Amino acid sequence: MKLAVQTLDGKASGEITLDKDVFGLEVREDILNAMVKYQLAKRRAGTHKVKTRSEVSATGAKAFNQKGTGRARASTLDTVRHRGGGVVHGPTPRDHSHSLNKKTRRLAMKTALSSKAANGKLIVLKDAVVKSHKTKAMADALSKLGVSNAVIVTGAEIDANFDRATNNIPCIDVFSTAGANVYDILRRDNLVLTQDAVDALTANLKG
Repeated sequence: MKLAVQTLDGKASGEITLDKDVFGLEVREDILNAMVKYQLAKRRAGTHKVKTRSEVSATGAKAFNQKGTGRARASTLDTVRHRGGGVVHGPTPRDHSHSLNKKTRRLAMKTALSSKAANGKLIVLKDAVVKSHKTKAMADALSKLGVSNAVIVTGAEIDANFDRATNNIPCIDVFSTAGANVYDILRRDNLVLTQDAVDALTANLKG
């Protein structure tokens, strides 16, 4: 599978052959769904907490007389049925992450890359190195490429000027090869890879 290579100026810079075992797989929505759930669960802080009856600050005295009031009998005010009382079976701090085997995670990344390639949403750049850190210049360059909502994977390292120039552009995420992930690739419209990123991802996913 061949794809045109462009520069940040929007000019042609040759072609690149994409490995069909990485960029040409059938799109498996079940695999993508499993991977997204895995990532989002792993990101959860798990710090949600409610107070149980033993933790509520309340008097231990009986609310009112057992008989003679015409009301249902009640004990202390820290019980579940009273306002301000404890919560039963409420959330407590815990780890929400779950396991997903490495083979499935690798297949999910291949599937995400393949889905972008199949839908014509994959753009390959010669490199992601710029001389200026100015946001306006970068916004103009991305506009020429037809990119307004994208994930950009630059390679092993992110150029400092490129990182600063894209930092304030909405809907543009920049990652190194190590930071590329399925969730962020899927939530953006376009995927922009440098030639170095294509080579690195292909080597990692085929290894």
